[in-house]
Amino acid sequence: MLATKERQKKRQHTVQEFEQLYLSPENNHRLFELINGEVREKMPTQQHGLIASNINVAFALYAKQYKTGRPGVEVRHQMPRDIRNSRLPDVSFTCTRTALVEQGSVSGMPDVAVEIKSPDDTINEMRDTAAYYLANGSRLVWLVYPNYRLIEVYRPDTDVEILGEEEILTGGDVLPGFELSVREVFSDPLAE
Repeated sequence: MLATKERQKKRQHTVQEFEQLYLSPENNHRLFELINGEVREKMPTQQHGLIASNINVAFALYAKQYKTGRPGVEVRHQMPRDIRNSRLPDVSFTCTRTALVEQGSVSGMPDVAVEIKSPDDTINEMRDTAAYYLANGSRLVWLVYPNYRLIEVYRPDTDVEILGEEEILTGGDVLPGFELSVREVFSDPLAE
Protein backbone atom coordinates (compact mmCIF):
# COMPACT_ATOMS: atom_id res chain seq x y z
CA MET A 1 0.00 0.00 0.00
CA LEU A 2 2.84 2.39 0.88
CA ALA A 3 4.55 1.80 -2.48
CA THR A 4 1.30 2.68 -4.29
CA LYS A 5 0.92 5.93 -2.31
CA GLU A 6 4.57 6.83 -2.99
CA ARG A 7 4.05 6.26 -6.71
CA GLN A 8 0.98 8.50 -6.71
CA LYS A 9 3.02 11.33 -5.17
CA LYS A 10 5.72 11.15 -7.85
CA ARG A 11 5.87 13.85 -10.48
CA GLN A 12 4.12 13.11 -13.76
CA HIS A 13 6.38 13.39 -16.82
CA THR A 14 5.72 13.90 -20.50
CA VAL A 15 7.43 11.82 -23.19
CA GLN A 16 9.60 14.82 -24.07
CA GLU A 17 10.85 15.14 -20.47
CA PHE A 18 11.28 11.38 -20.28
CA GLU A 19 13.42 11.30 -23.44
CA GLN A 20 15.76 13.91 -21.96
CA LEU A 21 16.12 11.72 -18.87
CA TYR A 22 16.88 8.43 -20.59
CA LEU A 23 19.15 10.02 -23.21
CA SER A 24 21.36 11.74 -20.63
CA PRO A 25 24.88 10.23 -20.39
CA GLU A 26 24.52 9.16 -16.74
CA ASN A 27 21.56 6.94 -17.72
CA ASN A 28 23.24 5.45 -20.78
CA HIS A 29 23.09 1.83 -19.59
CA ARG A 30 19.82 1.93 -17.66
CA LEU A 31 16.40 0.73 -18.82
CA PHE A 32 13.54 3.13 -18.23
CA GLU A 33 9.97 3.27 -19.41
CA LEU A 34 7.23 5.84 -18.99
CA ILE A 35 3.93 4.43 -17.76
CA ASN A 36 1.07 6.90 -17.41
CA GLY A 37 3.52 9.72 -16.73
CA GLU A 38 5.59 7.79 -14.18
CA VAL A 39 9.22 6.97 -14.92
CA ARG A 40 10.03 3.39 -13.98
CA GLU A 41 13.37 1.65 -14.14
CA LYS A 42 13.45 -1.95 -15.27
CA MET A 43 15.80 -4.26 -13.41
CA PRO A 44 15.70 -7.64 -15.18
CA THR A 45 16.92 -10.72 -13.33
CA GLN A 46 18.87 -13.59 -14.86
CA GLN A 47 15.65 -15.65 -14.89
CA HIS A 48 13.87 -12.80 -16.67
CA GLY A 49 16.66 -12.61 -19.26
CA LEU A 50 16.59 -16.36 -19.88
CA ILE A 51 12.83 -16.35 -20.50
CA ALA A 52 13.07 -13.30 -22.76
CA SER A 53 15.88 -15.00 -24.67
CA ASN A 54 13.89 -18.23 -25.10
CA ILE A 55 10.91 -16.35 -26.53
CA ASN A 56 13.00 -14.06 -28.71
CA VAL A 57 14.93 -16.98 -30.22
CA ALA A 58 11.61 -18.61 -31.15
CA PHE A 59 10.42 -15.30 -32.67
CA ALA A 60 13.68 -14.92 -34.62
CA LEU A 61 13.46 -18.46 -36.03
CA TYR A 62 9.83 -17.82 -37.00
CA ALA A 63 10.74 -14.52 -38.71
CA LYS A 64 13.49 -16.21 -40.72
CA GLN A 65 11.36 -19.19 -41.69
CA TYR A 66 8.35 -17.14 -42.77
CA LYS A 67 10.30 -14.10 -43.99
CA THR A 68 8.11 -11.81 -41.95
CA GLY A 69 8.32 -9.42 -39.05
CA ARG A 70 10.92 -8.17 -36.68
CA PRO A 71 11.47 -9.60 -33.17
CA GLY A 72 13.03 -7.54 -30.42
CA VAL A 73 14.00 -7.43 -26.77
CA GLU A 74 13.41 -4.22 -24.76
CA VAL A 75 12.46 -2.23 -27.91
CA ARG A 76 10.85 1.11 -27.05
CA HIS A 77 7.35 1.68 -28.48
CA GLN A 78 5.28 4.84 -28.32
CA MET A 79 1.94 5.97 -29.65
CA PRO A 80 2.43 9.25 -31.55
CA ARG A 81 -0.18 11.26 -29.62
CA ASP A 82 0.30 9.69 -26.19
CA ILE A 83 2.45 12.10 -24.18
CA ARG A 84 2.43 10.00 -20.99
CA ASN A 85 3.63 6.59 -22.22
CA SER A 86 6.81 5.23 -23.75
CA ARG A 87 6.64 1.46 -23.29
CA LEU A 88 9.41 -1.10 -23.30
CA PRO A 89 7.94 -4.59 -23.70
CA ASP A 90 10.29 -7.32 -22.57
CA VAL A 91 9.94 -9.06 -25.94
CA SER A 92 8.06 -7.85 -29.00
CA PHE A 93 7.27 -8.83 -32.56
CA THR A 94 6.29 -6.32 -35.22
CA CYS A 95 4.80 -7.73 -38.41
CA THR A 96 4.76 -4.60 -40.57
CA ARG A 97 7.56 -3.86 -42.96
CA THR A 98 8.87 -0.45 -42.02
CA ALA A 99 12.30 1.12 -41.83
CA LEU A 100 14.38 -0.17 -38.95
CA VAL A 101 14.32 2.40 -36.15
CA GLU A 102 17.91 3.22 -35.23
CA GLN A 103 17.25 5.88 -32.60
CA GLY A 104 14.25 6.62 -30.43
CA SER A 105 10.95 4.80 -30.22
CA VAL A 106 9.07 2.68 -32.72
CA SER A 107 5.90 4.55 -33.61
CA GLY A 108 2.97 2.44 -32.41
CA MET A 109 2.70 -0.72 -30.39
CA PRO A 110 4.08 -4.10 -31.52
CA ASP A 111 1.75 -6.72 -32.96
CA VAL A 112 2.86 -9.07 -30.18
CA ALA A 113 3.93 -7.75 -26.78
CA VAL A 114 5.38 -9.98 -24.07
CA GLU A 115 5.79 -8.96 -20.45
CA ILE A 116 7.63 -11.17 -17.97
CA LYS A 117 6.72 -10.66 -14.33
CA SER A 118 9.57 -9.25 -12.29
CA PRO A 119 9.59 -9.63 -8.50
CA ASP A 120 8.36 -6.05 -7.98
CA ASP A 121 5.51 -6.22 -10.56
CA THR A 122 1.99 -6.83 -9.32
CA ILE A 123 -0.46 -8.98 -11.26
CA ASN A 124 -2.78 -5.96 -11.58
CA GLU A 125 0.06 -3.89 -13.07
CA MET A 126 0.78 -6.69 -15.53
CA ARG A 127 -2.86 -6.87 -16.57
CA ASP A 128 -3.08 -3.07 -16.88
CA THR A 129 -0.08 -3.24 -19.21
CA ALA A 130 -1.80 -5.91 -21.34
CA ALA A 131 -4.91 -3.70 -21.53
CA TYR A 132 -2.78 -0.73 -22.63
CA TYR A 133 -1.10 -2.71 -25.41
CA LEU A 134 -4.42 -4.07 -26.71
CA ALA A 135 -6.12 -0.65 -26.54
CA ASN A 136 -3.30 0.81 -28.61
CA GLY A 137 -3.01 -1.70 -31.43
CA SER A 138 -1.25 -4.83 -30.19
CA ARG A 139 -3.07 -7.91 -31.41
CA LEU A 140 -1.57 -10.44 -29.04
CA VAL A 141 -0.15 -10.03 -25.52
CA TRP A 142 1.52 -12.69 -23.41
CA LEU A 143 1.99 -12.17 -19.68
CA VAL A 144 4.58 -14.60 -18.38
CA TYR A 145 4.59 -15.64 -14.72
CA PRO A 146 7.87 -17.46 -13.90
CA ASN A 147 6.97 -18.43 -10.33
CA TYR A 148 3.76 -20.14 -11.48
CA ARG A 149 5.14 -21.31 -14.85
CA LEU A 150 1.99 -19.95 -16.50
CA ILE A 151 1.30 -17.62 -19.40
CA GLU A 152 -1.81 -15.49 -19.80
CA VAL A 153 -2.74 -14.89 -23.43
CA TYR A 154 -4.69 -11.75 -24.35
CA ARG A 155 -6.32 -10.97 -27.69
CA PRO A 156 -8.74 -8.15 -28.52
CA ASP A 157 -12.36 -8.94 -27.70
CA THR A 158 -11.73 -12.45 -26.36
CA ASP A 159 -11.44 -14.06 -22.96
CA VAL A 160 -8.04 -14.51 -21.38
CA GLU A 161 -6.46 -17.88 -22.01
CA ILE A 162 -4.22 -19.34 -19.30
CA LEU A 163 -1.60 -21.86 -20.41
CA GLY A 164 0.42 -24.22 -18.23
CA GLU A 165 3.65 -26.08 -18.94
CA GLU A 166 1.97 -28.93 -20.79
CA GLU A 167 0.36 -26.58 -23.32
CA ILE A 168 1.47 -24.91 -26.53
CA LEU A 169 1.70 -21.18 -27.08
CA THR A 170 0.58 -20.25 -30.60
CA GLY A 171 0.67 -17.10 -32.67
CA GLY A 172 -2.94 -17.45 -33.80
CA ASP A 173 -3.82 -15.25 -36.77
CA VAL A 174 -1.08 -12.77 -35.80
CA LEU A 175 1.80 -15.24 -36.30
CA PRO A 176 0.29 -18.10 -38.32
CA GLY A 177 2.23 -21.32 -37.83
CA PHE A 178 4.09 -20.11 -34.72
CA GLU A 179 4.21 -22.65 -31.89
CA LEU A 180 6.26 -22.77 -28.71
CA SER A 181 5.69 -25.06 -25.77
CA VAL A 182 5.18 -23.26 -22.49
CA ARG A 183 7.75 -25.62 -20.99
CA GLU A 184 10.30 -24.31 -23.52
CA VAL A 185 9.59 -20.70 -22.47
CA PHE A 186 10.84 -21.57 -18.97
CA SER A 187 13.60 -23.92 -20.16
CA ASP A 188 17.00 -23.56 -18.48
CA PRO A 189 19.75 -25.49 -20.30
CA LEU A 190 21.73 -25.90 -17.07
CA ALA A 191 18.78 -27.44 -15.23
CA GLU A 192 18.02 -30.08 -17.86
